[in-house]
Amino acid sequence: MSASTARDYRELAGALSPSAVSQYLASHDWQLESRRDAVREIWRLPGDRSDRARIMLPLATGYADFTDRFEDALIALSQVYGVGASQLADFIVSARADLFFVRLDQPMADGTIPFKQAEATIDALYKMLKAAATTAHDPNHSHRGRRSSIVNDFLDHDVRLGHTQRGSFVFTILARLGDPAKPAPAASAAQSTVPIDFSRAAMQTLAQALETTRDLTRALDESVIESAAQFGLSAGVVESLEDITAPQSLRSLDLSFRWATSEPAPAVGTRAIILDRDAINGLSHVRERLMRREEPPRRETLIGSVRSLTREDTAPDEPESATIVLVADVRGKTRAVNVTVTGQDHDWAILAYRSKLPFTVTGDLSREGRGWRLSDPVVDDGFLRHHSSGRS
Repeated sequence: MSASTARDYRELAGALSPSAVSQYLASHDWQLESRRDAVREIWRLPGDRSDRARIMLPLATGYADFTDRFEDALIALSQVYGVGASQLADFIVSARADLFFVRLDQPMADGTIPFKQAEATIDALYKMLKAAATTAHDPNHSHRGRRSSIVNDFLDHDVRLGHTQRGSFVFTILARLGDPAKPAPAASAAQSTVPIDFSRAAMQTLAQALETTRDLTRALDESVIESAAQFGLSAGVVESLEDITAPQSLRSLDLSFRWATSEPAPAVGTRAIILDRDAINGLSHVRERLMRREEPPRRETLIGSVRSLTREDTAPDEPESATIVLVADVRGKTRAVNVTVTGQDHDWAILAYRSKLPFTVTGDLSREGRGWRLSDPVVDDGFLRHHSSGRS
């Protein structure tokens, strides 16, 4: 064995646990022949004529020679299956983890992508997983404000970024399933029912959402939009797809799942989900319909500063009009909101902009594309009028 190969198995032994290997063997036709708690297990792989293989799996991690013996077991498994260390790692991890592959199909001379694109993709994947997990736990969640501790635990502990796969540029997401002997706790009576393994529920919801999104880019079905949660759909999932597919050099986005072999596979995510440029161009329309459903216009009063003012073309006999960008607090976050003002309100907006004064306006707040708009505005000019009269 070469030095580099030996190093691969040493790294693999450091990355895996004996329990992960044991779960893999149990789900792949190996039979447990004997076991000494916290010491070792003997596994046998039956064959047609005679036993194909036997391995000793060490469990006593505190022993001085544990790592050496664990490496021996991993090398023996590699020889049985005729694979290398990296392939064996994939086999073992997939026994108790659902894998989600995100393949960016775009021109690349050396198999790399720009750093900023990688950062944007990872951020979008996190947003995607958060949206799917939120829907899985509570289909009626508004996707605003706080998430439950179950969702946060999934994002903080159960989801991992795996090794990049070959074939264009492929991100690998691992969602680790819980120990079958220790199922995750159920939600309280005030919460929605949580499946025994929430990681599987979240990934199954994501697969269904991605399949449905692809279908909606081909033909928008309003009945699906109205029952979005039943299909795992949310504006956050679709918006994350837009973020990933923003580079114009991207030819297509290929999404696929490999379900943990130790659990029955769900009916969704059995085939690759491919978004070509036509589907990518249709994402914005799907997102806008979902946003209008999730966040219908609400009458709100905003107080903020006028960051910019763009005059609109009007006829000579019509009052002057402009679209202002108002920077204000919207539901706990600072947002830029577009507001169209006319006549006297237009003059007050100019005064607020030039004098850096707060501008107060009430209207119907709604999402518009990736931003916000306040329609049917009514400007509260009391403060501005007082300021103006004090200067004269």
